[in-house]
Amino acid sequence: MSKRKGFDIDFPDVEDVPAGTVDRNASPARRGPMASAISENAEALRSRQQAEAAIREENDRLAHELVRLKRQGLIVDLIDIGAIAATKLTRDRSTTRDSDLDELKESIQAIGLSNPIRVEADGQGGWQLVQGFRRLAAYRELHAETGEDCYAQIPAGILPQGETVEGLYRRMVDENLVRRDISFAEMAALALCYAEDEATDADTVEQAVAVLYASAARQKRVYIRHFATLLNAIGSHLKFPEAIPRALGLQVEKRLSSDQSARACILDALERAAPATPEAEMEILRAQAKPQPPKAAKRAGATGAAKTTFRVTVPAGTIRCSARNGRIELAGDRDFSAADQQQLQAAVAAFFAALDAPDA
Repeated sequence: MSKRKGFDIDFPDVEDVPAGTVDRNASPARRGPMASAISENAEALRSRQQAEAAIREENDRLAHELVRLKRQGLIVDLIDIGAIAATKLTRDRSTTRDSDLDELKESIQAIGLSNPIRVEADGQGGWQLVQGFRRLAAYRELHAETGEDCYAQIPAGILPQGETVEGLYRRMVDENLVRRDISFAEMAALALCYAEDEATDADTVEQAVAVLYASAARQKRVYIRHFATLLNAIGSHLKFPEAIPRALGLQVEKRLSSDQSARACILDALERAAPATPEAEMEILRAQAKPQPPKAAKRAGATGAAKTTFRVTVPAGTIRCSARNGRIELAGDRDFSAADQQQLQAAVAAFFAALDAPDA
């Protein structure tokens, strides 16, 4: 039996290559299916991790940006007008209807609301108004008049919760100061309410004005304090205090401060006239703001002026007599209060009987 011969393998002729070197002319080694799958999976995993890292970075950036915008009240949303209350802050606007509100409504209908209102969440699913009392009033009137859904919601900047009451008041006040269409009476009324609000640290009108109107010029703060004095004296009797011009208000306050009888005179004039329009009320205040002429000295013979003075000697002594229009005085060294009342009455009757008797 012959031995089994092995297979003959023919190797291709290759050049000798030193160990540790790579033959650049050689063809790349062919990878198997498993190696290719592992490589592709690793590449996909690296791409996914890079994408997730980029997404997390973008989310962090957006989150920080959202917090920054919320802190500045720059997040704007559409909010139902029925969900907004205006009870947290005393408004610096008169409760009477603004005569310019119709112009604002026409502007909103024509071009929309250019400046969103500002609100703060009340923690109960609703909102508290901070800025934009007139704009909210215009939207509510438009919705009531037209019934259109576009006026059922109003663009509103959402302020972050936790801001102090003082900060919210300042936001409301500063907006109106910039727009320059708020009256001195309205600013003074707010200062009075702010001083009375237990949620604030102000105890006096001066402190309230200093906090609320810190952005205003010093002279303007002085005017506001003068108007607060005016409102304290006669504000409850005024129907249109927001219509009082600065000069007129200062004149009225000056008279109130210098003349103790001025308040009673002004209130009497307002009550008698019962003005129904701002113009009529301003006319009354103008008349009362004028300095009142001093009372003229009474002439001799006029009411209360001395007419004659004389002395009469009687058994009881000397009686000094002073006779004026509507009045006669008798003075002597005697206690007339000790006399019997009936005797005094009889003496007075006899006096007038003799005085009225016809000449003999």
